[in-house]
Amino acid sequence: MKTCLITGASGGVARALADVLRQAGWRLALVTREGARVTAAPGEPVIEADVATEAGAEAAVAAAVTAFGQPPDAVAHCAGAILISPIGRTTEAQYRECLAANLDSAFFIAKAYAPRMQAAKQPGSLLFFSSVAAGIGVANHAAIAVAKGGIEGLVRSLAADFSAGGLRVNAIAPGLMRTPATERLLSNPSAAKAIAAQYPVGRHGEAADAAALAALLLSDAAGWINGQVIGLDGGFGAVRPYVKSA
Repeated sequence: MKTCLITGASGGVARALADVLRQAGWRLALVTREGARVTAAPGEPVIEADVATEAGAEAAVAAAVTAFGQPPDAVAHCAGAILISPIGRTTEAQYRECLAANLDSAFFIAKAYAPRMQAAKQPGSLLFFSSVAAGIGVANHAAIAVAKGGIEGLVRSLAADFSAGGLRVNAIAPGLMRTPATERLLSNPSAAKAIAAQYPVGRHGEAADAAALAALLLSDAAGWINGQVIGLDGGFGAVRPYVKSA
């Protein structure tokens, strides 16, 4: 039975991914800063830790090792935060918090997990989440673009370091998805319609879209996918829709 550690377990994508993996028979360990916000299946450990710190990430991975009896076969790092703000209005505290929640947490989870897999000579999969804003300029996304761009560089560096030992490292770069964190952006019907119109397929993303791709990348079916950042954005980053003149 495959095992997976999911960070940011109270978030919409993490919850959707957990449901998909459970249905596929995986054993899960769920990491969150607020255990009361996580609904785990019977027997699933809920690990309270702040993975934006080295100590918190180490504690989370160590707890998963204890629960499973070995390092988890996969880690899905879903922890993160969204900051949409013009750079001139972004405070230093907001910027630092954005980098800690997104980039620092990714670095420290990788530091806690990847060397364990190397020492155990155990194949596995490490999955991060980037953003469409890291690959294409999106207004008012300066801080999050910095953080997610760092994650994309981290993916390639880790793949270079650990691929020979069988650890695959990839990332998903989504466009806007409906989750509790983005609900305020989509709660107004007019705003939701305008956001959907930006995507060539005519809709924003859903947590289920990310969960389906994440589950594939974590599985053995994706055994030859490594060091990649895969866009999940309805064509936003690759397609220029034809616009009819009025």
